[in-house]
Amino acid sequence: MNAENFGCSERLVTASYVRQGAQGRRAHELRLRALLEQGKCPEDGWDESTIELFLHELAIMDSNNFLGNCGVGEREGRVASGLVARRHYRLIHGIGRSGDISAVQPKAAGSSLLNKLTNSVVLDIIKLAGVRTVTNCFVVPMATGMSLTLCFLTLRHKRPKAKYIIWPRIDQKSCFKSMITAGFEPVVIENVLEGDELRTDIEAVEAKVKALGAENILCVHSTTSCFAPRVPDRLEELAVICASYDIPHIVNNAYGVQSSKCMHLIQQEMFSYLSSELKKLADIHNERLLDTPHNPISLAMSLKNLDENNDAAVTQLGSMLFTRQVSGARVVPCGTVQTVNNYTFKGFMSHANDYPCAYLNAASAIGIKKQDVDVFLKRLDKCLKTARKEAKKEKSVNEISNSKTGTEQLED
Repeated sequence: MNAENFGCSERLVTASYVRQGAQGRRAHELRLRALLEQGKCPEDGWDESTIELFLHELAIMDSNNFLGNCGVGEREGRVASGLVARRHYRLIHGIGRSGDISAVQPKAAGSSLLNKLTNSVVLDIIKLAGVRTVTNCFVVPMATGMSLTLCFLTLRHKRPKAKYIIWPRIDQKSCFKSMITAGFEPVVIENVLEGDELRTDIEAVEAKVKALGAENILCVHSTTSCFAPRVPDRLEELAVICASYDIPHIVNNAYGVQSSKCMHLIQQEMFSYLSSELKKLADIHNERLLDTPHNPISLAMSLKNLDENNDAAVTQLGSMLFTRQVSGARVVPCGTVQTVNNYTFKGFMSHANDYPCAYLNAASAIGIKKQDVDVFLKRLDKCLKTARKEAKKEKSVNEISNSKTGTEQLED
């Protein structure tokens, strides 16, 4: 309510009570005003009542919610289900104009305002996360693959002769398919093994640039967030190569904000704990925590004692964890072959043709709690014990079977 309506309310309810209520409303409005003026992420999170108030205020600004509105256009904000309308706070119309998703929609001032504020707040968050030089961003309802595809298609207009994208290998299908979908030919650069880590082969990247010719390369497509033992690409060195040869550099930074320098302290609340406890468990099972210091989120533990030559035993461990409601952890057997868009990758999901061992991944991302780590380790311990017993049993059966076969052959 505005000041006039509060004044009218004093004729019905004691004035001092109404003024107290108005002050409570004012506290919410001050938060809204700060967001509108600054366009930055609030230092203190809003309570749900403030958020709901703001969304309702914005929705009322859209023409589909005008009292007495008569919409006869081809693109009116209409919804058949009240349940759907309530779920979206009656923000039904949508944003943008034909050909310009960031344009203000005349029929939806509230939705357009929400869109502008969202982009502004996300830009502020990106800067807080450590990317201080970023100048603009916009939020779209798309995942990794389609977002990358649009980036590549946009670069096509600037580099019409280019047909190749140089891509340090990361075994994640959507980022690979994005290059194919955009109509370009991926040039896969195999990673180099340094200790336990798989790292960017900088020399191979530059050699390929020279071999193909800079004008024929659309961009270098690198990755920041990945599963250990693969570690984030050497972005600085790649950027130097791109600058030297005037080649664009597209960075797949999906989930990368959580591993930025500004998030380091938050992340170290649990990453160190997960690392130390997983190492203890690995020692108990005669395995080892792979040494991947350049990956600040993901960890990997070897699975050599599950019978390295038995991929089924390794895969079974993953199934056992999944059925015990352990989500996110994954096991990677040796030598898996996967074909993606007619490209065949050996050792798929391990980011290398011949990684030395099978392993299990676990990650410490924003939001993980000590309880999550403890439960995971307890269930993993049980699964490893069960998997080893089953693997030994199967091996014994096979040995007996082979022994009988040999005896039968001698008798013959």
